[in-house]
Amino acid sequence: MIITRSPLRITLGGGGTDLPSYYNEHEGFLIAAAIDRYVYITVHETFVEDLIVKYSKLERVSSAAELEHPVIREAFACVGLSGKYLEITSMADIPAGTGLGSSGSFTTALLKALHTYRHNLIHPQELAEQACQIEIERLREPVGKQDQYIAAFGGLTCFRFGKDGVKAWPLELSEETRLNLADDLVMYFTGYSRNAGSVLSDQDARTRRGDGDMIDNLHYVKELGLRSKDALESGNLRDFGRIMHEHWLHKRRRSAGISNSDIDAWYDIAMANGAVGGKLIGAGGGGFLLFYAEDKRRLRHAMMKAGLKEVQFRFDFLGTQVVVR
Repeated sequence: MIITRSPLRITLGGGGTDLPSYYNEHEGFLIAAAIDRYVYITVHETFVEDLIVKYSKLERVSSAAELEHPVIREAFACVGLSGKYLEITSMADIPAGTGLGSSGSFTTALLKALHTYRHNLIHPQELAEQACQIEIERLREPVGKQDQYIAAFGGLTCFRFGKDGVKAWPLELSEETRLNLADDLVMYFTGYSRNAGSVLSDQDARTRRGDGDMIDNLHYVKELGLRSKDALESGNLRDFGRIMHEHWLHKRRRSAGISNSDIDAWYDIAMANGAVGGKLIGAGGGGFLLFYAEDKRRLRHAMMKAGLKEVQFRFDFLGTQVVVR
């Protein structure tokens, strides 16, 4: 049996500039952090000739080409496997559709498992790019490259996106700053799961047709990402928190579907009770609210009173890994 795991992620700045419709013309930049919440894939050899795949559904087919699940079907094609005599199972620590990049984590974990089954060594850069090829090029999903890359690399990582490829390098934090950042970030589940496709499709379409407001918004968000990098690397976490707040205000202007009255109310409660800044993780519409807090006890009390569940996490520095072989 082979078991792989791929971390979920939070975005620390520049989110949204990783879509090809933007970075092919303007170059994108963002900072992402892998967290210790994972998507798991198991690959198990069986004595049955069929391919058995278990996710939210159960599929049993004679070859991978017959699968309904598009990502699993394309991953088998990418690696060059028929799937006979195999059973594939997926599990996750966090539900899909909650803004933590689960789709990219699923794809990288699946590809890592299939390459391991074939005894292929694969570098994180190649793993991420294969996952992007499946989701963006083969399946035409309106997604960026952040999720696949941070899942493959792990850590607190800067990414530069351009038409010539993706460059990744670690955020240069002191140990003290890294520990303080991990201690002062607080995340809450809003109770809303959503499909980010509609929000991302709107952003993608407006960027492609040269919508000035959208492009200016993304330019500004990229600049905020660069400012976040400077604040974090200088150890000025309060400034980082303020930039998060500024980022959220601009992100909300990107689309009417990014927030709603409940999310706005919870955000206001947090800002009045110890948070310096925060934002909704992912494309918007639901999922998780992330805050940088200077008074975590006060924030926790207020958010628990408002009925929100905190999800604790630490950073993951391993990326997509084989955990059983």
